[in-house]
Amino acid sequence: MAAEARTWTSTSDPQLACPISPVVDIVFSRWTTPILWALHTYGRQRFVELERRITKITPKVLTQRLRQLERDGLIVRTYHPEVPPRVEYEISDLGRSLAPLFAHLAEWASDNLEKVDQSRQAYDAH
Repeated sequence: MAAEARTWTSTSDPQLACPISPVVDIVFSRWTTPILWALHTYGRQRFVELERRITKITPKVLTQRLRQLERDGLIVRTYHPEVPPRVEYEISDLGRSLAPLFAHLAEWASDNLEKVDQSRQAYDAH
């Protein structure tokens, strides 16, 4: 652990100083978590279904995020060459492996978001 701590503090490169930084960039971008949550919760879905579930996302941004998630290996895109063509998205095994992380974050949120809100209110009052 001491060696790890030294590594974190001995570099000026934030990516090397914080080894979870790349994970945060991949998983916690603005629309990634709602997309992964929807696919994990509801299973395989078409673009329109995702668009309906994530109401504030634009089609352009949804397309971009789905492409990035596919590129990162967190979702699988399946093209069905039929008339009309059908495309479905589902969470991959790699994406599913994030479930424990999200469960811990949900637990933390349940336990602590009220405290965060109280802290913000106290700060803003000063």
